[in-house]
Order: sequence, then C-alpha cells, then structure tokens
Amino acid sequence: MKHAYAYYRIDPDQEAAAAERIDALLTMMAAHCGTAPRRFRRCDDPALWMEVYEDIAGYAAFSAALDVAVSELGCAAFIQGERHLECFSLAPRVASAHPAPPG
Repeated sequence: MKHAYAYYRIDPDQEAAAAERIDALLTMMAAHCGTAPRRFRRCDDPALWMEVYEDIAGYAAFSAALDVAVSELGCAAFIQGERHLECFSLAPRVASAHPAPPG
C-alpha cells in the first residue's frame, strides 16, 4: 500500500473557504483510501497545511482523481505558491546484526 502527503501554504485570509474546500476534497478522495483522509496544519505555522491519504491501493488512479478533484473544487484559489504531492510506502525492517541488550 502507498501513502500520499500533499502540502502547501494557504492564504490566512481565506482559511474558512480553504477548510471547506479541502474537507470536500478529502470526502471525494476517501473512496481511494483504506483509511479516511485527514487535514493537518503545522503546529508553529498554521498557514502550512498537509493532507494525508493512507492505504492507497492504486496510486496512479488516485493521483489522477486527485488532480481532477483539486481542479473541480478550485483549490488553487487559496494556495500561495505550489501544492506539493509526495508518495511513500512502508520501508521493510532490516534484521539487526546486533540484538538489543537484555532489559
């Protein structure tokens, strides 16, 4: 499974409109995710937002649907600068050559 993180800076004067549109976006994208999408804002910079999409089975279809939804909802209207999208997958754990010391 893959996970996607979209982050961007919003215009603080449009926070209410941004929240409404992004929440609608998350609802639209939920069908592509195994876990309900969420919206975050940075603790020390509340104008920096991040959307989290987890457990995505088909990333190509998700990414295409996200592009369409962002455009249809007019999400660019409140974003300052660029919207960034990153895809991550769980990294496998490597067996350690040095076991943990007994507790």
